[in-house]
Amino acid sequence: MKVLMFGWEFPPHITGGLGTACFGLTKGLVKHDTDIIFVVPKAYGDENQEAVRLVNASEVTIDLDIDEERTYWDRVQYMEVGSNIIPYVGPEEFSKISELEKRASENFKSKVFAQKYEFSGKYGLNLMEEVARYALIGSAIATKHDFDVIHAHDWLTYSAGVAAKETSGKPLVVHMHATEFDRSGENINTDVFAIEKRGMEAADKVITVSNLTRRIVIERYGIDPDKVVTVHNAVEPKDKKPSETEKQVKEKVVTFLGRITFQKGPEYFVEAANKILRRDNNVRFVMAGTGDLLHRMVMRVAQLRIGHKFHFTGFLKGDDVDQMFAMTDVFVMPSISEPFGIVPLEAMRSNVPVVISKQSGVSEILKHAIKVDFWDIDGLADAIYGLCHYQALSDDFIKYGKQEVESLKWEHAAAKVKDVYNSAWEAYNNR
Repeated sequence: MKVLMFGWEFPPHITGGLGTACFGLTKGLVKHDTDIIFVVPKAYGDENQEAVRLVNASEVTIDLDIDEERTYWDRVQYMEVGSNIIPYVGPEEFSKISELEKRASENFKSKVFAQKYEFSGKYGLNLMEEVARYALIGSAIATKHDFDVIHAHDWLTYSAGVAAKETSGKPLVVHMHATEFDRSGENINTDVFAIEKRGMEAADKVITVSNLTRRIVIERYGIDPDKVVTVHNAVEPKDKKPSETEKQVKEKVVTFLGRITFQKGPEYFVEAANKILRRDNNVRFVMAGTGDLLHRMVMRVAQLRIGHKFHFTGFLKGDDVDQMFAMTDVFVMPSISEPFGIVPLEAMRSNVPVVISKQSGVSEILKHAIKVDFWDIDGLADAIYGLCHYQALSDDFIKYGKQEVESLKWEHAAAKVKDVYNSAWEAYNNR
């Protein structure tokens, strides 16, 4: 089977779990006789292409003065985003296109419609503009490659996936790694929500990374339950020796590693750290990552006067993550709403016991992890304290946790994704 896959990032250039999941899944799919064309907004030339043929969207040109190329625009419709108008590909009423043709032609001179466009591939101020251009690229690429199924990862690529479907007629599978409700709580970005909803409505199948996410997709977005399938994530096997990095401190080290933002619950980690330090000063806490709440967390640590026991490392990736785990005695993920959560699996693979929130998808499949409600600061502090002070407890979670994680292979998850492809393909052929 040949798959046209749209992603936003790919190792080693990643900012979170999405790129890691895409890499693991594609490697797993190769073991199930699947050929993958993987499209990213911006390729750097050093990506691992052992499992995919990478297409750099920044190198794809579109000339809307040429009739054949201009037909891509027939798939694109306008959508309000703030005070700007950008194209959105989706299953809107086709009659609206004619009403917007004049406005469309007036905007062909914008950067989105330029013959060549250099994506940043980041999550910056031009994100919506890049999502819009990516939709045009998706439609163009669909005419230039042979494939059976389209697979779009997360809301950033849904528009491109829908465009490719409407151009080629091939079935579309969209992968929901995190919903807007996970990222923003109830204060959602309505434009992002609309892209997610329209993408899932247009899809033939929707893959969610947990049953928690599946419930949100069905209840909050109104998607048909019959086409929503849960496939839990996995973790890459560790194919290199454990880091030989040694702690330079005598204290126990407790680590939070992830985006420092609302969804990840960093404030609960800080408050639990404060409770533990009141009982035992022989513990150090590390917050590894960046995000919009970083400054607030630094200020709160200062206010609690625990800065001498608290460290902020900034964003870590690759070998730096391995070194951090080598120095860690307990890993904590207190997420408020975590669709899945790959980092705890990486920690367990590195012989680190973990404490995770019950409000995470990964808690559905893990047995050898301590699970607490994210808001239960006392419970969180007690769990961390126990793993730091009772070696037999820690040793059990390390031993059996590692065994458990080693059974969670991407090739098993990929087999389930391949089944989803086959289901979508069979339905397409039986129309």
